[in-house]
Amino acid sequence: MSNTPSRKKDHVDLCVNEQVSFREKSNGLEEWCFPHNALPELNVEEIDPSVEFLGKRLSFPLLISGMTGGYEEAQRINSGLAEVAEDLRLAIGAGSMRQALENDLYHESYRIMRRNAPTIPILANIGAVEVAAMEDARPAQYLVDLLEADAMVVHTNPLQEFLQPEGEAHFRGVLKGLELLSRELPVPVILKEVGAGISREVAMRAHEAGVQWIDVAGAGGTSWAGVEMLRRADGCEISQEFWDWGIPTALALEELRINRPPDMHVIASGGIVDGVMIAKCIALGADLAGSARPLLTALIKEGEDALRKRLCGWKRDLVGVMFLTGAADISRLRRKPICKRNEC
Repeated sequence: MSNTPSRKKDHVDLCVNEQVSFREKSNGLEEWCFPHNALPELNVEEIDPSVEFLGKRLSFPLLISGMTGGYEEAQRINSGLAEVAEDLRLAIGAGSMRQALENDLYHESYRIMRRNAPTIPILANIGAVEVAAMEDARPAQYLVDLLEADAMVVHTNPLQEFLQPEGEAHFRGVLKGLELLSRELPVPVILKEVGAGISREVAMRAHEAGVQWIDVAGAGGTSWAGVEMLRRADGCEISQEFWDWGIPTALALEELRINRPPDMHVIASGGIVDGVMIAKCIALGADLAGSARPLLTALIKEGEDALRKRLCGWKRDLVGVMFLTGAADISRLRRKPICKRNEC
């Protein structure tokens, strides 16, 4: 019997109940600010924060990033997340779907997402290690069909796999796998880190392989190195330097602003905890932002109504920034100046 379900449960329990944030490194967004516009020349009711993502309209540019699936309790979690996402017109991703390739025991924990969210973008998810081993695209297509997904996320997590007690740090062949999926799948491929960031050089290599979307998933939010270090029970001493390893979200965005290919799209995740951060990510070049653990915690500890209130607050934050910078829509916000805090 695979240990994948128990590992998934460990991950959710630790993320919700333990301190697994970065300790000495932030996502860097606090270093950026918008110049205040005392004459915005628009009414707040005129502001439209909606965006298009994968051919569908979102109420504001946020992806509820993939968190879980593939074990018993995951069905309830994904059901609640999907229901709220549909109600608020937000995109949502599944957690890693490796378990769904192992057996069909927990397929319902994934199917429930499309059942509860029939009209919004939903993202399938598989690990880079699994992609590197694929000889054809059929396993990935199976997951896309299972979820009725609008895109396939390939999460790359070399740090996590290296530290995970049962990890498989086998990353030779990932680029070839990305090229295969980009060529054969009928949906876009998104390359996503899990909290250590994607550099410009890596993003460009993935883009050359055909990847259309990059989720930088930078350092400053959940430390998956920290999660795996807490899970270890082998007595092996691991350097605490790994807990804070990674490229901060803001720095990853800065790098990708420079001569970015026009057909490369960017998602900014990693420590996103409010709508002001979402606005900063948009101004730093992201197409939309993503968040996971703060939303998972709200759902599990307080329920769906608390999750809705949090997300509505984030939308209000975003509208506030747009109003105070004179940006009537997201395309205008993207063109607004943003500067380092000591320069504002």
